[in-house]
Amino acid sequence: MATRPPIIINRLDAERLQRLIDEADDKDLAVARSLEEELARGEVVDPEEIPEDVVSMCSQVQFTDLARERQIIRTLVYPHALATTEDGISVMAPVGAALLGLRIGDTIDWPLPGGREARLRIDAILWQPEREGQFHR
Repeated sequence: MATRPPIIINRLDAERLQRLIDEADDKDLAVARSLEEELARGEVVDPEEIPEDVVSMCSQVQFTDLARERQIIRTLVYPHALATTEDGISVMAPVGAALLGLRIGDTIDWPLPGGREARLRIDAILWQPEREGQFHR
């Protein structure tokens, strides 16, 4: 992959994500492996130490799909929260996994099913739980 900027991950998110990865079924295996690689390379910090410009779980993110020149707003959620989050994108979906831990301005190249690749840029974080003092959601 061409671009993989450094990432920062909330320690509680990392623990929850590792459980999801460990329980992944065959259809989620490729994303689970990519997400596990991200957890391994990421800087894991306590929730109170997450910078305001970092995409953490439950953050509402504005990003651009550079290949399709399309700006998108989504809230990064765990799979179980998809049904109750109107603009949710699962962290177990390829694009959702790509967003985790990035900072505003970062661009990432990320594998998609079928051998394609997405190129995504983080434009803004419209809402972030840590910024709002919600450290243990």
